Amino acid sequence: MIKTAHKQAMSVLLVALLVTGATAPARAVDPPYQADMERLSEIMGSLYFLQPLCDPGDVDWRQQAADLIASDQPDEDRRQRLAGAFNSGYTGFARFYRVCTASAREAMSRLLAEAEKLARDMHSRYAE
Repeated sequence: MIKTAHKQAMSVLLVALLVTGATAPARAVDPPYQADMERLSEIMGSLYFLQPLCDPGDVDWRQQAADLIASDQPDEDRRQRLAGAFNSGYTGFARFYRVCTASAREAMSRLLAEAEKLARDMHSRYAE
């Protein structure tokens, strides 16, 4: 009798947990621009690697990405994904380039153009 009551109580508890969603932590809904932010962060990581090889300049892409992420004030999950995208962009180019080549220069040019377009589009669509 006790085993049956215990099983029933466990079944009711399991159903209650499933219904309330307590079996997994609730995850915040991403803003509509999250994919664009991740791509922009990835591009900045790529530029952070490529710029010192091809065109040492005064833009600190790592700091630019950090500032962008901070201004968005993401939760920890989104912050981790944005930082991961930056790191992915960096390591993606670090695997193939040790010196500046024509293809590295072309990649930089294309990445800069894409970043500019993404930033402009995000601003026009989501800025206040």
